[in-house]
Amino acid sequence: MTAQLHALCFDAHDPGRLAEFWAGVLGFAPVEDPGPGFALLPNDDTGFRLRFVPSTEQKTVPNQAHFDLTSTTAETQQETVARALALGARHIDVGQTPEEGHTVLADPEGNEFCVLPAGNRFLADCGFLGALACDGSQKVGYFWSKALDWPLVWDQDEETAIRSPHGGPKVTWGGPPVAPKPAKNRLHFDLIPPPGADRRSEVDRLLRLGATRIDIGQDQSDDPAAPLVLADPDGNEFCVLPAH
Repeated sequence: MTAQLHALCFDAHDPGRLAEFWAGVLGFAPVEDPGPGFALLPNDDTGFRLRFVPSTEQKTVPNQAHFDLTSTTAETQQETVARALALGARHIDVGQTPEEGHTVLADPEGNEFCVLPAGNRFLADCGFLGALACDGSQKVGYFWSKALDWPLVWDQDEETAIRSPHGGPKVTWGGPPVAPKPAKNRLHFDLIPPPGADRRSEVDRLLRLGATRIDIGQDQSDDPAAPLVLADPDGNEFCVLPAH
């Protein structure tokens, strides 16, 4: 048994507002969050929850990760874009061209996401939330495959992708060149140890796989209820929560 992906966390100036936006876009249901933020639960058992936690840090660069939303027809792509705009999204330009066919938007706090056109074969069986697309190396894709025990479903030209054995969204890494990381990521994973496992032993396993301990100003005490912050081989922060 290995660590489980409990949630994808968003740093947010207004966590409640951002949770409301993504609930409206994705159809996820609000659930009680044990921390000071808000949480959404997927509408099936194949995905991971989303958490929105308070932060005062400003967004200064594009995120390292973004959602790719799928479409079944040209009309459903238009409907998704219209729904997101009505909920508070806006169009943004990240260098995309009309020929690419996807629409690039930002949520109310500037987090980028894409609405893909119909016919995307790579995400054909992944559902509406098709992928969490990340800027990252092949090495980091291998790390997360082993960390979560999710199989590699793509490994070509230094691009990698993994997916839960139960289905759901893919997590992809685009390979080189990997953009420099000037600040703490606004999105990060929360992991929990497998049932019955000791968190310390799970952290030791992740360190052996290539994770590192980092200090981002978190509680440095030995409080067993405090999350432990690590970084993957590309320096992306993630938290290991206490066992549930």
